[in-house]
Amino acid sequence: MDTTVIVGDLAARLRSAGGPDGLWVSEADARRIGGWELGPEGACQGSRCVPLPPGVVRDGLLDLAGLARYLGQPVVHDPTHDVWVLGESADELREGLGSLEAPDFTLPDLEGRRHRLSDYRGAKVFLVTWASW
Repeated sequence: MDTTVIVGDLAARLRSAGGPDGLWVSEADARRIGGWELGPEGACQGSRCVPLPPGVVRDGLLDLAGLARYLGQPVVHDPTHDVWVLGESADELREGLGSLEAPDFTLPDLEGRRHRLSDYRGAKVFLVTWASW
């Protein structure tokens, strides 16, 4: 079964990356999904580097869910459909609130066309959501 990973407005499909104990991905997939590269400093995302906590690297694979939790990001996993969602940390969200401007996000409409909130800056936006649960 393929694993789906959602980070921000990126949704990526991976071959059997998930597991019961984490979201284990290759370094190439970590780079593609979250911009992470492994180096002597730890995990680097551009100029930002963080030391790797114990247990997030194994057999050349990186546990993206473990790294996200270590960084204070919310992690949600649906094992039935093997979907992982890595959210933004409270610190990242707080930075966006400094301007009193809603953080940018992308959502599909009923026809599947994607709309970014930033495309509507300066206009009034009414967002309607619904969930079956």
